[in-house]
Parts: sequence; C-alpha cells; structure tokens
Amino acid sequence: MSARAAGPPAGDRTGDRAGDHAGDHGAARTGSRSVLVERPGRHRLLTRPEPPEPGPGEVRVAVHTAGICASDREIWDGTRAEGFVRYPVVPGHEWSGTVEATGPGVDPALTGRKTVGEGFRNCQSCDRCRSGETTLCSAPYQETGFTRPGAFADHLILPARLLHPLPDDADLTSAALLEPAAVVAAALLTGKPVPGDRIAVVGAGTLGLLAVQLLTASSPSELLAVDPRERPRRLAAELGATRTAVPGEAAAGSGPAAGYDLVVETAGARSSAADACALARRGGRVVLAGIAAPGATGLDPGLLTLRQLSVATVFGAPSAAWSYAVRAFAAGLLAPGPLVTHRLPLTGFETAVTLVGSGDPEVGKVLLQP
Repeated sequence: MSARAAGPPAGDRTGDRAGDHAGDHGAARTGSRSVLVERPGRHRLLTRPEPPEPGPGEVRVAVHTAGICASDREIWDGTRAEGFVRYPVVPGHEWSGTVEATGPGVDPALTGRKTVGEGFRNCQSCDRCRSGETTLCSAPYQETGFTRPGAFADHLILPARLLHPLPDDADLTSAALLEPAAVVAAALLTGKPVPGDRIAVVGAGTLGLLAVQLLTASSPSELLAVDPRERPRRLAAELGATRTAVPGEAAAGSGPAAGYDLVVETAGARSSAADACALARRGGRVVLAGIAAPGATGLDPGLLTLRQLSVATVFGAPSAAWSYAVRAFAAGLLAPGPLVTHRLPLTGFETAVTLVGSGDPEVGKVLLQP
C-alpha cells in the first residue's frame, strides 16, 4: 500500500461527527482558530480575525491534520514533567499541512508545498547541536505544542529550517503521523537493523506499529510484536510482524544462540524496558524509545553485564531521522493510515483528548482536522 495513495483509514470512527467535520472543513472561513489549554482541564477555542503573519525566517502553514498522543493528554491532565510545558499553550506537535505564506528571508517557492516539520526548537550553536545531536540541545527546552504554539489550530508559525517538504501527491492525513515515525526512525538509526536479524518490538501502539512497518523493510528473519491488547497485535501482524505475543509469553529462550539481535521498546510501561532487555540475545542491542511510566521497574545491571547488552535510548528525533521517515513515507514503505481510528474537528478537542489514554483497546490514533 503506497503511503501517497492511502485513502481514509478502515474503521474510521468519526460517526455523527463526520457531518460536523465536513461543514467545518468545507465552509469558507476568515480568521484563524486555535485550541488554547489555559491550565490542566480547561481550554477554549480562540478565533483571531486574521491569520498570524510569519516573521523573518518563518513560514505560516495551513494545518491539514494534527495527531493527539499521550504527551498531549499529559498537558490536559497536568501530569507532564515540570519544564516540558508552558501554560497557556496551544498543543499539537504531530501535524501536516501546506505552506501558505513565507516571511522575510525565506524562499517564496515554498508557498503551496505540502509539508511536515520538526518540533524541537534547537539553538544550532551549542556543542550538541553542532555535532548533529539536536535533541540534546543544551539551551532551555523549546518545542512546538509544548512551549510554543502548536498545530491544534487552523494555522501554525514555525522556522522554515524545520520543514520537511513532501511530494505533491502526498496524503496529508497519513503524513500527520510522520512525527512519531521520525522518533521510530531515530531508534532504528541507533539500533542499526540488518537483513536477517531476529527483531522484537515491545509495545504495539503508534510507535510500535510504525516500527513494525519500518523494520519489515529491513528484511528481518523474524519480527516479533509484543502487546497485551488483541487489536494492536492483529494490526501488527497485518503490517509485517511474523509473530505476536502478550507480555510474559515471549521469552528469549535458553542457550548461547537464544534471544533477539535487536529489541526496540516503545511501550513506556512499568516493566517494558526490563522486558525488552530480557528478550535480547547475548551481545544483543536494545533501544528504549518509550517514556517510562512512574514506578518503572529498574534494569538489572547483572543481566546487562553478563549478557553484554548494548542499551541505547532516544528522545525525540534529530533531522537525520526526520529525513529517513519522510523518504520512507514518500517511497511507500511507511503507510500510517491503518493506525487511525478517529478523526474530529477542532471543536471536538475535549472528546479527542478523552479518547487518548482512555484505555479502550479499540482506540488507535486520534486526529484533529481543522
């Protein structure tokens, strides 16, 4: 299935909201709306008479689709770690859209281009940025949708240097999932899968299912997806996993050749990091991409040492990972559409954020579409 040809996802659960969304999207509008979370549990829909103007080096993007993830739910619940959100805030760090206007110093040829864009506002001048490790920027944390206005809006302003333009025929609904796909790409660039590897993915949420798609393209000899929920396991098998299991069923086995060459952890559950290490073979590679839940089980240093495991972590995605994800999407190797279960208008923000993290196993990726 080509990512560029993907249509509306199967099982789309817009329901009665479909009519509302059609009117919302199709009617001529002036001004610019945005969802402002004033403080945890309180939001309002703002309307400006005119769209914001981009400044020097900036572009204005007409938002097509914005994804909601667990981090946005943390903003709503007030549980995001101190320093990683600034209220009031317009959330939305997973998005796709079209460049509508360019500011001074920006190539006007970008106008009209379909695009996605990085969220981290790195300083470009510290040692980590200069070495290409932009997600480790030593300047104070700044990110679209957390400390800067995000994409739960009709329009988004951001530096042009953060854009990753898409092919003209790109499906913008699917493209909104390229932000989590870039995080997965960062994990794979770190884990370095090679053809013939035995690979396990712990967690089959959005990150895990995107990992299954990208890892399938690396021709593993076995690709295991581990998740307690039946629907994500079924979808993982459809997307390329050769075997699925619930936590506790999967085991590294015994003997010197047992275990997986590469284990990618995306769940962020209390025991998933420890579970990932337990699945790795002796000398294997483990990449932790999930943000650990409070009270997470610690890693066993004896296990790490005796098995000589290489354990790495990723947080966010540098530009190289974004480029990887966008290339895979443009080539049809990454088709995120089947992950989407709900699409709502901006006015359905509270319903959408309630769905995320509700625990309903039938809820996959939830999108807002201005």
